[in-house]
Amino acid sequence: MTPRPKPAHPIVKTSHWVVMFVIALCAVSTSAQTKHVLAQDTELITARYVVTMDASRRIIEDGAIAMQGDLIVAVGTRTELLAKYGPELVVIAAPDGLIMPGLINGHTHAAMTLFRGIKDDVTLQDWLQNYIFPAEARNVTEDFVTWGTRLGVLEMLHGGTTTYTDMYYFEDAVARETKAAGMRGVLGETFIDFPAPDNKTHADALAYTEAFLKHWQGDPLIHAAVAPHSIYTCSEQTLRDAASLARRYHAPIVIHVSETKKEVDDSRAAHNMSPVAWLDHLGVLGPDVVAAHCIWLESADISLLAKSHTGCVNNPSSNMMLASGVAPVPTMLAAGVPVGLGTDGPAGSNNDLDMMEEMDLAAKLQKISRMDPQALSALQAVEMATTGGAKAIHLEKEIGSLEPGKKADLIVIGLNAPHAVPMYDIYSQIVYALKASDVRDTIIGGRIVVQDGKVLTLNEAEILAKAREIAERVKKSLAAQPK
Repeated sequence: MTPRPKPAHPIVKTSHWVVMFVIALCAVSTSAQTKHVLAQDTELITARYVVTMDASRRIIEDGAIAMQGDLIVAVGTRTELLAKYGPELVVIAAPDGLIMPGLINGHTHAAMTLFRGIKDDVTLQDWLQNYIFPAEARNVTEDFVTWGTRLGVLEMLHGGTTTYTDMYYFEDAVARETKAAGMRGVLGETFIDFPAPDNKTHADALAYTEAFLKHWQGDPLIHAAVAPHSIYTCSEQTLRDAASLARRYHAPIVIHVSETKKEVDDSRAAHNMSPVAWLDHLGVLGPDVVAAHCIWLESADISLLAKSHTGCVNNPSSNMMLASGVAPVPTMLAAGVPVGLGTDGPAGSNNDLDMMEEMDLAAKLQKISRMDPQALSALQAVEMATTGGAKAIHLEKEIGSLEPGKKADLIVIGLNAPHAVPMYDIYSQIVYALKASDVRDTIIGGRIVVQDGKVLTLNEAEILAKAREIAERVKKSLAAQPK
């Protein structure tokens, strides 16, 4: 008799389903573990609106930003990002606020906060020659620059500025304090053809600046730069040497250009060229140059700036306060010149570092000077303070818009103040209604540095007390100044 085949042992069947169950369980566990690994250093910020300033200028209602490390990894609706990452990862929720890119102050002299109001209502040349240069000679030391930078950075962080371009002395100290505060900076050491507070000779300036560039190479926040002051304070040799040093280290060049009619007239008398043409002749212009002001420009100058990819920074408060003139911003933008926005120094040329105010004035100054309410729109003003500002200082690959892969530099602005209600157009509200005091939170490189209006990286009370103390010394030095 042929034996019947034995049925499969029930244990075999059971083992099969157990194996399948275990595999499935492992898959779920692995998936959860993977999500946890992906999300463990992820932080979410949510708000009523996200103003991305991306290429399509998306505004996301009930939006969110996801950050990992110092980068943005996702931008979308709150529902989408909470589902992907989990609500427990929300570090800031602003249902009555908007998220936008951090503001970029394209030109300032931060440590000059300690000279705020030292002398106002005079021309640029009078202000420089008779007040600022003498006051700097008597007062500026590395300690002065340290405390002045702390005060300037404190003010900028409160107002939503996340990146600034600086030009001053003892710039290594400026960089140190900027990094300590968690802020991003393009920081230029000044070259000038007279003994400066930090470097008394041209050789000293070259040596100091080279060491400065070496020190900060590769830093995630600090972009060390070379800053020949202007064509009227720097000789041809100084300009060439400064540019050569910068390019040897692939560093930015920061310089004042065509700020006054006198500068242009003097340049034509000395070189038979405009300041822009002179800098082009010397080989200074280029895609690594940040040119401040750019007011007195002819069509040929604008063409040179566009062709060389030189960035320009408009400083409306300063240009009005010193009666320097009105930069041809719409014409520059139409020609393809990258144009950013700056406050200039907070002493005499502008007594604050308020980029919200600069956006407002940038638009209004163009309107009144051209007698055209459409000369510069609110959107264009926001662009100059964000994505356009990033292009002007040549950091558009890193900052200026809220997109995956860019640095997580962003601010949260409250929308509940009386002047913020109602709101019909977000860009108009940002430029013409919202204030620096509406900034609640400032995040730089994924790090919260201002939360609920409190700067977390600086001792505000100590800085204000020290600033008042230094001001008394400055007053005494001014009293001793020969009339």
